[in-house]
Amino acid sequence: MVSIPYVLSGIAIILLIIYGADVIIGGGGAGDGFLPFDAMTRGIGFGFPPIILSFIAFFISKKPPLKGLGIMLIVTGILIIIGGTISISSSLESENNARMLGEGGTLIVIGAIIIILGMIKIKKSKKIE
Repeated sequence: MVSIPYVLSGIAIILLIIYGADVIIGGGGAGDGFLPFDAMTRGIGFGFPPIILSFIAFFISKKPPLKGLGIMLIVTGILIIIGGTISISSSLESENNARMLGEGGTLIVIGAIIIILGMIKIKKSKKIE
């Protein structure tokens, strides 16, 4: 049986992959990818929910410790860090330079926190085994 934390984490990964694919295909421009959204709408709809879902998945999965969930959280964190890095690198070409640097840095920190949560989940599952 698939548990709710796995489903939430899976949805988070899928949303981040869709978001990343749209940015890659469209070059980050508004409506240039396969999603008809500007960068802010795309970020709110496909970037913010995975962060919330990852935290919910971690905190509702008290028992049993789920090693697979830890791995999924680490993948989510890595995808968020990649997005933050891309945001920082694209800020060099943007007129909203300071804002994009701040957003990219924040994403990197959030991604690192989610990776740490995944590592905690894996470590707790190894203690039980």
